[in-house]
Amino acid sequence: MTLAQGKPGKLFLLEVLMADLKQEFNPYLSVVIPVFNEEENLAELHARLTLTLDKAGYDWEVIYVDDGSRDDSWNILESFHKKSHRVHLVRFNRNYGQHMAVFAGFERVRGQVVATLDADLQNPPEDVPKLVAKLEEGYDVVGGWRENRRDSWLRKLPSYLVNRITSRVVGVDLKDYGCMLRAYRREVVEAMNRCEETSSFIPALANTFAKEVTEIPVGHAERQSGSSKYRLVDLLRLNFDLMTGFSVLPIQMVSILGGLVALAGVFFGLFLFIRRLVVGPEVEGVFTLFAILFVFVGVQILCVGLIGEYVGRIYREVRSRPRYVVAETRD
Repeated sequence: MTLAQGKPGKLFLLEVLMADLKQEFNPYLSVVIPVFNEEENLAELHARLTLTLDKAGYDWEVIYVDDGSRDDSWNILESFHKKSHRVHLVRFNRNYGQHMAVFAGFERVRGQVVATLDADLQNPPEDVPKLVAKLEEGYDVVGGWRENRRDSWLRKLPSYLVNRITSRVVGVDLKDYGCMLRAYRREVVEAMNRCEETSSFIPALANTFAKEVTEIPVGHAERQSGSSKYRLVDLLRLNFDLMTGFSVLPIQMVSILGGLVALAGVFFGLFLFIRRLVVGPEVEGVFTLFAILFVFVGVQILCVGLIGEYVGRIYREVRSRPRYVVAETRD
């Protein structure tokens, strides 16, 4: 059948024109937003973000990645896509985690500058142009620093420890590695896309490829709707990923610690031998010996667990399984 299966000529030409516009559209900024059960926040997030980006004056696109949401998030995202060719969607078949969702968005960006943003509205979308402006000063990566963070100390304390460990491991001292409100040059994103590890921490990974890195203060608000997707166990798992994924320093520290413990054991044994010669047989100190033994056993178990983390990472990598499975997309 001719003319697009019998469609009127003007309508067909309009559809062809719109298709060409989508294909030729090369935005300056791409915004990647992972989404997991955020139906209460999506409408406000999208309205504020689009208004902000339109005021900024550059061409943009936004890529929402539905990380296996079980609420109405996908249907809401589809409504955004139907209204604008700037909105692109990716949907996972199940939940794979925030960083895998961001990687899926990175693989589809077309902008020269790429920004990431959480969907929970704790980081204001109005701060995205600030990150882009700072990046244009010559930086490769600009991170957001939640100067007045609106979280409890139960979340702040683990985050502080993770930030300190990450700064030491990566070699780039930043105040807030946990903030996902960040901007990257396209070259850094492409370098990260070439990495195929199944578990990674994007802010730390980006800094290993960037020459100039900085961070600026950004806003932070209390969560108004929904619940946090990061539990304490997730932060601990993230900490292990950081320690074992970006440095061999922990395993080297285990070797040094093992040598020190062995040396301490030799000196302690020598002390007990001399004491027996001087004082003679005695029963006192049995509980002290047990306490010292428990300390040594605890250190050994910790070291074995750390080695197990490295072995487990190697096991996951050699299987070469896909990091995630995309169920459907909307371009």
